[in-house]
Amino acid sequence: MDWFDFKDLLLIVLIFVPLERLSALRPEQKILRGGWPIDVAHLFASGFLIRLGLAVAIAAIIFAAERLVPAAWRAAIAAQPHWLQFVELLILADLGFYLAHRAFHAIPFLWRFHAVHHSIEAMDWLAAHRVHPVDQILTKSASYLPVFALGFALEPILVFALLYQWQSLLIHANTRIGFGPLRWIVASPRFHHWHHANCPEARDKNFAGQLSLLDLCFGTLYFPRGRIPERYGTDDPVPRSYLAQLAYPFAQKSAARLPAQRG
Repeated sequence: MDWFDFKDLLLIVLIFVPLERLSALRPEQKILRGGWPIDVAHLFASGFLIRLGLAVAIAAIIFAAERLVPAAWRAAIAAQPHWLQFVELLILADLGFYLAHRAFHAIPFLWRFHAVHHSIEAMDWLAAHRVHPVDQILTKSASYLPVFALGFALEPILVFALLYQWQSLLIHANTRIGFGPLRWIVASPRFHHWHHANCPEARDKNFAGQLSLLDLCFGTLYFPRGRIPERYGTDDPVPRSYLAQLAYPFAQKSAARLPAQRG
């Protein structure tokens, strides 16, 4: 990470560590809980690989869009008020994320990459970084495809990217924040914790990254009142070291779990 990234990391720690102490969903969970060194490795090493892969993917999207999407369409979208562009790209981007995320659960080959993220057994802001680079690059590329292909202005894109980053940390955090009635529209920590629950009734639910409304519309919402998951994780044999987790999807062949076994 560069200097500015370290400052961002310090800001994240100063916000989320107190937040998780003051409004903890699981007060008994330690700040340095089991598995934190692996997540730190993902934060630095996978984070670098993801940024590199996304830069290439976004450049390819822009290059293709300039040749395939009519210039008049792109100009018309960019001419809209920025607040309207933000609403539109938020919906389109999270729809792309939802579809890609659902594919990573449904297709066995893709699931092997996504299982690394679902190997999280303790939810907090740091756990959000445990993702296989291939998983994150492909999923975010699907999310960013309509954003950059349709010619949205830079300002709403930057606001969206900032919101995406902070909400991703929040929905993994060890906090009981639920957003009240807005939970049916906006993804909350309670919403996403159920996505990581290792129990049959929550299997393959709550795919959206920012708008739980998408899961409500597509019939994949699971939000039981007054309950929290008993445990997180997956029954897949995901290894417990960083390099082994990177290699895991390629080492696995027919050993990937059937859909009925997914947590």
